[in-house]
Amino acid sequence: MPDLFVWRNAMLVKKGAPDPLPEELYLRCVHCGMCVRTCPLFQETGLEMDSPRGRVQLLRGFSLGELAATPGLFRTIWNCLDCRACEAACPSGVRPGALVEKARDRLGRLEKRPGAGILLRELAMRFLFPYPRRLELAGRFLRFYQRSGLRTAARRLGLLKLFPPAVREMERILPAVPARTARAILARADKNGEGGARAGNGRTAGLFLGCVMDVLFAGINLATARLLERHGFRVTAPAGQVCCGALHLHNGNRAGAVKLARRNIDAFLAAGVDCVVTNAGGCGAALLEYPEILAGDPVYADRAREFARKVIDIAELLAQTGFVPPRGSFPHRVAYQASCHLKNIMGVADAPKRLLRQVSGLTLLEMPDEARCCGGAGIYNLTHPEMAGALLRRKMADIPPGTEVVATGNPGCLLQLLHGAEKYGPPVQVKHIVEILEEAYTAGEHK
Repeated sequence: MPDLFVWRNAMLVKKGAPDPLPEELYLRCVHCGMCVRTCPLFQETGLEMDSPRGRVQLLRGFSLGELAATPGLFRTIWNCLDCRACEAACPSGVRPGALVEKARDRLGRLEKRPGAGILLRELAMRFLFPYPRRLELAGRFLRFYQRSGLRTAARRLGLLKLFPPAVREMERILPAVPARTARAILARADKNGEGGARAGNGRTAGLFLGCVMDVLFAGINLATARLLERHGFRVTAPAGQVCCGALHLHNGNRAGAVKLARRNIDAFLAAGVDCVVTNAGGCGAALLEYPEILAGDPVYADRAREFARKVIDIAELLAQTGFVPPRGSFPHRVAYQASCHLKNIMGVADAPKRLLRQVSGLTLLEMPDEARCCGGAGIYNLTHPEMAGALLRRKMADIPPGTEVVATGNPGCLLQLLHGAEKYGPPVQVKHIVEILEEAYTAGEHK
């Protein structure tokens, strides 16, 4: 069987597969090791095969037909967090993360990965995430589970023991699911003519709502809309938008991501927005990669580039257009944890901290190695709970003494850090940067 895998791969490369592993993604590697120092997985295991440099060489051998698609190769590729810290550090422009994502797509055609967890993930990506209405119904079920007594009964009867430990732990720290999504609330406001800016600057911001963000953290989306309105933007949330496709890209379902990308591009370009605003680093990074995944599409290639030029993180937008500090205060000691994709792909490093420093009463503490992955990494904390736990322990240990609040800019980081605060400590609050700004603005309005 390994020989068959090698033969199939060699034939794909020689005949020019429609989506091969591009040579430019690995041939520029000079083995300098700059990426190794930044890789959180390598920092934990110390294994070369777990480093970006090692993965690049393994995939080079696979792409040239020199290595078989063995279980060991599969493990190496799927162990990667896809945090992209290696790409930000590479002086030669090698993109190990992009190479891994392409390899997962290719290897997925060869690999047979059994297991209930894998099946559940594939079903969710195919039948749940692409459909906002189904996501909303899933959120309503979670809310019913939390509020009806079903959650208490399940715990008392030990029913949660039927699920993997990682799922049980995440269930315990799952935030209270809101009654309504921001999608529903903003759509009603648009219909009733209640949307729009308080003091127009002539620009329309299209708010990207996300899937996990809107189901679990709808309040953050609504606060983002209010924040934009406070800065003169007219806000709209195009009804046709769907999941960004990040989870699909990270998990080897490139075709699914392409379908979602086309729908989002159509929705936002038809709305005529001046900018596409995100408050989730993972989503924003995926949106910026639409030109790459649609590069060969005769209809969408140019539209993808036009769309990507409009994508911007909320903190970066406010920092660029003139942030108006809140009149109220947020009297807490805050440490900022950078979302991997927000910093490594979107390039947003200083803007969130610049905004936080302008909030009265807030003391910003420096988090050591703030951009090192916390172990959330999409659904990595569910698929690789032991490694995710090790990374989370290290991250929680890095929180400066005296910190009261950890701020971040991504829903996956929020969930992971909430889990860390409960399981490992310190007992800090975890908030999105938008929540902190919203509290300060609200405090100022009540003076």
